[in-house]
Amino acid sequence: MSDYPHSLLEFQQRFPDERACADYLIKTRWPDGFVCPACGSVKAWALETKAFTFECAGCHKQTSVTAGTIMHGSKLSLTVWFWAAYLMSSHSNGISALQLQKQLGLGSYKSAWFLVAKLRLAMVAPGRSPLKGLVEADETIFPCRGKDDPVAGGGGRSAQGKLLIAGAVEVRDGKPGRIRLIEIKDFSATSLHAFLADNLAKDATAKTDGWAAYPGAKDVKHEPHVVGPMAADIVLPWIHRVFANFKTWALGVYHGLRRAHIQTYLNEFVFRFNRRSNRHAGFATLLAIGLDHEPVTYNMLITPEAQA
Repeated sequence: MSDYPHSLLEFQQRFPDERACADYLIKTRWPDGFVCPACGSVKAWALETKAFTFECAGCHKQTSVTAGTIMHGSKLSLTVWFWAAYLMSSHSNGISALQLQKQLGLGSYKSAWFLVAKLRLAMVAPGRSPLKGLVEADETIFPCRGKDDPVAGGGGRSAQGKLLIAGAVEVRDGKPGRIRLIEIKDFSATSLHAFLADNLAKDATAKTDGWAAYPGAKDVKHEPHVVGPMAADIVLPWIHRVFANFKTWALGVYHGLRRAHIQTYLNEFVFRFNRRSNRHAGFATLLAIGLDHEPVTYNMLITPEAQA
């Protein structure tokens, strides 16, 4: 059997209970056998008094299969975590916290939101490789009026009443490859150069619409195409299609986005888009990244970003 279920029926058959889920996590986290996170010893025994927990033979530290991961300290069952990861990664449009609460029968919206927020954090792999080759890069705005923003929003490139987003997409043989979407403070050279530096490989070629803030980015070749009266989506068709798909998704699934946690929503869209050719494989990827992710608390998730 492959390392991920290819259908809902296969998922149900493969992960029917806590034991099956725990065995999968153990194999994924320690493919060559248990390794103590404290002392590195490979000798340990499974405890009968604590579910899915090992005690190191060297330092006697006890480690559960979820300790030190994104699932650390969770009171939710492993089957709930697995169902949530499967639904979020395999659905073409994703699933909101409210929908997940209803689907999984969770007792409160807060629990569902906390679960979804943690899984969104696990959608960004540490050390992911940058975009390479020819890369279309552009910026867009998404309506988002906070309590201090004017009703009509700011004009032009003002950030008032808007979310400012920079995007990039690899172009491979004339088709879109991987993408990146990042919230930015403004459309200045400082913001856009930082975006290119963080997301494009050295010697990649950034194809842009000629906006004056792009030239001069370090280690990146610049290929400007001044739009003029021409529609920007003619010059940069793929990144504009990505922007359009993102806006349709955000309005359709979440009925709009708030400024708080915007980057996690962008990460979710990127995760799903980059795995569009095999959505079911995203389930295994999501759990694997979650096992490498440090624990987070509810307060860590809502502060200070939620106050922005």
